Amino acid sequence: MPEGHTIHRLAADHRERFLDRGVRVTSPQGKFSDAAALLDGQVMDGAEAHGKHLFLGFGAAGHIHIHLGLFGKLNFGTTPAPPPTDTVRLRLTGERAYADLRGPTTCALITEGEKQAIHDRLGPDPLRAADDPVNDPDKAWRRISRSRTTIAALLMDQKVIAGVGNVYRAEVLFRHRIDPYRQGKDLTHDEWTAIWQDLVELMHEGVRLNRIDTVRPEHTPEAMGRAPRVDDHGGEVYVYRRAMLPCHICGGEIRTADLAARNLFWCPACQKR
Repeated sequence: MPEGHTIHRLAADHRERFLDRGVRVTSPQGKFSDAAALLDGQVMDGAEAHGKHLFLGFGAAGHIHIHLGLFGKLNFGTTPAPPPTDTVRLRLTGERAYADLRGPTTCALITEGEKQAIHDRLGPDPLRAADDPVNDPDKAWRRISRSRTTIAALLMDQKVIAGVGNVYRAEVLFRHRIDPYRQGKDLTHDEWTAIWQDLVELMHEGVRLNRIDTVRPEHTPEAMGRAPRVDDHGGEVYVYRRAMLPCHICGGEIRTADLAARNLFWCPACQKR
């Protein structure tokens, strides 16, 4: 499932191609046809992300709410657009660009009130503006500081923090030497503040580079004289998908385990209880 930095990048891609322009809206697959007919020819006046949720605004007509889930894909191209396949749930077409959405978990036309309800149930997002009223990191801290749930599980709970996925979860805990099995209530406020600030910086870099890099300058392949990482996910990381390989810092073996139906990665020597 894409992490939050990917969804924010997709929002920026929509703004660049369609913002303040009339857009053709169709549903070749047919599952979004009624809503597409209402939106066809309307001006897109906004595109924003909150966590893993994408919202495309069309004024009084409402917002297209998209959640890619595990299998959703959003692809862009330049016009003239080729004939769409019957797997395209939503096609947006502007003067110079088009976008095709396939296989999302959610693609629905919602009202402003329904959109606000989604914001209300999500936690703060490290990629939204610091002065955004829906984006108070203390909201997350209040939940974490009272919880007996592991910090690794809390970081993946979108009601606590929106947009953090398996990669950022594993990496930020390693960077701060925090055992993933520590309970939220055992985290200090200073530790939480450092984690949040680190997520803000790392995820903004993820948007800028369109990949996840989490190693510090002194631990890059060039600095350490090691081979670059070879992985479909790209980016240089400390522990994610490095099970049974040596830790870049201590040389110990990276461990993996199942936690909340996702693979957890950590270094027991560096991330002590």
